[in-house]
Amino acid sequence: MPTPPDPAAPPGPRAHGTAAARVPVVLRTAAAYAWRLIAVGVVVRAAFSVLGQFHRIAVAVFLGLVFTAVLRPVAGLFARFLPRALAVAAAVAGGLVLVLGGLALVAETVAGQSTTLEKEFVSGVDRVERRLEQPPFRLSPTVFDDLQSRAGDLLSSHRATVVSTALSGVGRVVEVLTVLALALFCAVFFVHSGDRHWRWFCDQLPPSARRPWSVAGAAAWRTFTGYTHGILLVAVTNAVLVGLALFALGVPLAVPLAVLEFVAAFVPLIGSPVALAVASVVALASKGPVTALVVLALIVVIGQMEGHVLHPLVLSWAVRLHPVVVALSVVTGAVAAGVVGAVVAVPLVATVWSVRQALRDGDGEETAGEAGGPGAGRRAE
Repeated sequence: MPTPPDPAAPPGPRAHGTAAARVPVVLRTAAAYAWRLIAVGVVVRAAFSVLGQFHRIAVAVFLGLVFTAVLRPVAGLFARFLPRALAVAAAVAGGLVLVLGGLALVAETVAGQSTTLEKEFVSGVDRVERRLEQPPFRLSPTVFDDLQSRAGDLLSSHRATVVSTALSGVGRVVEVLTVLALALFCAVFFVHSGDRHWRWFCDQLPPSARRPWSVAGAAAWRTFTGYTHGILLVAVTNAVLVGLALFALGVPLAVPLAVLEFVAAFVPLIGSPVALAVASVVALASKGPVTALVVLALIVVIGQMEGHVLHPLVLSWAVRLHPVVVALSVVTGAVAAGVVGAVVAVPLVATVWSVRQALRDGDGEETAGEAGGPGAGRRAE
């Protein structure tokens, strides 16, 4: 006679299946995705922690890739008439002359206008103070005297901190120069033989992984170079427009402020307004509130032109990202890594997205030797 089942016995496989069936499908799917997302987050966090320990090297390699994207077409043009090594040397030397010449022009402009600028700033501050003493503000003159005395006391009490900050700034300058030298060193080899470097890297992979990496490399380099060329054109356009407008308004330091606008344009959506805000402060202190309001109007005009004309025409073919994604990328990069993160965020997101699209669609028939690493496409030149 069969023994009846013990009620205290643990449930069998069927009972387990019944209990699992009672869990909603949505909850099981969410749990499956949740632990995978947690695993991916841990890996990403670990990767960023490792990169944080070598952030200067990472920045140098990134700048080297930027220099490569800019100099490679020039080197390809020179290579039609010169040996490859001489063409690369000529392209690098020309780029250095152009950059150093721009810096010398800025330094000469600042040095030539320093005396006049100091007088204009003093008179401009006096005008602002007198305006604030009149209706509707009616601030007391003692308020400004108190602010000046407080500022002097603050500097006196923190003199040691100011000196140590200045000395650390000298150390930062040395670090920046070291990073730039390493970036230039990398760019020289990337421009000269980047395709061979990429072929060597792909050859180290298992045979089954070579074609996906080849396709991903081609898509990444195509997007990165397209973004670099596009943002460079946008920055030059913004700098020329701002420089001409400031020169027409008689604002001092028009050339340095135009250079600041050029550099700031590499941070999409945010950089240009910040640079023009600095220009408006200079205009307020030197030329008065009317000129400052005109410069503030430039923020709106250039912002609209950059967002609705330059970026759609110049960058849409290389960076297919929604403006909200661009804004979130810039803010996230700034929070994570400061100014460097804000500059790197958009090309990084765009490159990752293009790689994902290429791998999903199976786009590209490039071989490992044409994979689009730094300097790829040399044979087409």
